[in-house]
Amino acid sequence: MSRLRREDLPDRLNLADWFVDRTVAAGHGDRPALITGAGATTYAELAALVNRAGHVLRDLGVRRGDRVLLALGDGVEFVAAWYAAQKLGAVTAEVYTFLPPKDLAYALRYTGASVVVVDATTADAVRSVATGGQRLLTVGAGGDHEWEPLVRQASAELDPAPTTPDDVAIWKFTTGSTGAPKACVHPVHSPVLSADWYGRGVLGLTADDVVLPVPKLFFGYARDLAALFPFAVGGAGVVFPERTTAERVFALIARHRPTVLVNVPTMMAAMVAHPDAAAQDLSCLRLCTSAGEALPAELARRWDAAFGVEVVDGIGSSEAYHIYVSTRPGEPRPGSLGRTVPGYTTRVVDVGGTPLPPGETGVLEITGDTVALEYFEAPEKSAATFLGGRTLRSGDLFSVDEEGFHYYQGRVDDLLKVGGVWVAPSEIEHCLLTHPDVLECAVVGYTAGGLVKPRAFVVRRPGATVDAAALQDLVRGTLSPHKYPRDVRFVDELPRTANGKLDRRALRTVD
Repeated sequence: MSRLRREDLPDRLNLADWFVDRTVAAGHGDRPALITGAGATTYAELAALVNRAGHVLRDLGVRRGDRVLLALGDGVEFVAAWYAAQKLGAVTAEVYTFLPPKDLAYALRYTGASVVVVDATTADAVRSVATGGQRLLTVGAGGDHEWEPLVRQASAELDPAPTTPDDVAIWKFTTGSTGAPKACVHPVHSPVLSADWYGRGVLGLTADDVVLPVPKLFFGYARDLAALFPFAVGGAGVVFPERTTAERVFALIARHRPTVLVNVPTMMAAMVAHPDAAAQDLSCLRLCTSAGEALPAELARRWDAAFGVEVVDGIGSSEAYHIYVSTRPGEPRPGSLGRTVPGYTTRVVDVGGTPLPPGETGVLEITGDTVALEYFEAPEKSAATFLGGRTLRSGDLFSVDEEGFHYYQGRVDDLLKVGGVWVAPSEIEHCLLTHPDVLECAVVGYTAGGLVKPRAFVVRRPGATVDAAALQDLVRGTLSPHKYPRDVRFVDELPRTANGKLDRRALRTVD
């Protein structure tokens, strides 16, 4: 399969035109683009709604280059508003709908958004921190600018802004796990190339695919795979506004029979542990993607035993736009995250940036045309992360074997120096997960007597009685003895960020 290159793209490139209008122009306007509990929205219907919403945003003052902030739940309106802003040549950014007011205030100030699209969940919270410089377009909530009547009255025809492949189009926020979230600034061409390199080149998406995302659409991993990448080939995405639970995922699979499930390890663990897991029919799925955090080998084994659905595991980032290292369907390699996604090159380097030979662990660097331009308003962090030549220093530790298979060794900032030796928490976690009574776990460092020691937080399976001593003995007998957790805490659940990632910072504050 030939790979799309930046130089192959037209001089005028608009994301709404590329991902939505192109399918209609090709005569496939009657194909479903989005599937909800209310039924299907066709490409022709979505295109008209995008145009109507574009007129509304323009009437509210949105112009090319302006930033539009989306703070609303998943649904057709979210997708239409996102593409409407893109059609005008504006820049889109999204936030989690359950952020506290102080975090919403930060997002308003940081983005400088001229218009914020809100719904009944977020409208009051956004109003409470708005400075008066923003106009709120409300979906299903009262206000001066209500989506439904304004969109209904607007024209269904709208020409796309003459944006270029290199115009700024998308802000993707970091998770904020090590500080306030920062926006990774991406041009128009990033999602177009990523849809080709990963969506087609790795997942093999086609017009027959229906994609169900577990994370919500504010998380770029989910939005891209549900409402961009399938659209590039005429496929469909499932969107739903409710919070994601194992029960809801099972119900959505039973109702809509998707072919691709966009997942994260946390939900995979919940689905495997669900008491009704054995009764679920997941035969419609041709694959399940996993990203967002490391997928432990033991969890992958349990998933396969429970459902028999192939997992395509990968790692990506907001900084690189999407997935840059991934396994391939039909090419399992236990313990590995796979090979470099077409379009990228990767290398493992030491702290000085010198490339390391196969098998040695170091920091992963990624080069490709979807690497972000910068972190907005963070020049020092940008300089340390984006090295020029569209190269990203990731902060992830990897080793790569002679065949090009990548093995994740943790984050640089997660390493613990125990007894003078560096220890990767992920190694201890993977060991603990081999115990049948352990559902989830996380390891962080704590200081005792001036020395750093590993502490494990463990979620036991319902009814399990395993104690701390048994888990400590497991690690002593499997790994080097100095790696065993000196302190084991049993908890009901692990803290998560809005993206569903493990919140290690919260665990480090536990006394």
